[in-house]
Amino acid sequence: MTTPPNKRQMAVALAYRSHDPAPKVVAQGRGLIAQAIIERAKQHGVFVHESEELVGLLMQVELDQHIPPQLYLAVAELLAWLYRLEHGETPADPSAIK
Repeated sequence: MTTPPNKRQMAVALAYRSHDPAPKVVAQGRGLIAQAIIERAKQHGVFVHESEELVGLLMQVELDQHIPPQLYLAVAELLAWLYRLEHGETPADPSAIK
């Protein structure tokens, strides 16, 4: 992802386990840390979706905390999009969903 010179790249990693009430923020960072998060995800075959708006909101969630209810719909749409993508469908870009 290319970022303007006045903006630093940001990344957030989420994890969800069936016993959790909601996904948790398990990693977050800016600049070099963001790059490391993205690289590690790609090394492990984890899809990386770029959404500056969603990442900005998720950066406000404390590390190892569940996402707030206000973000459930946005994250659910992203997860549904990823599910369809992994199963060979051609889903619409979730950032286009309003």
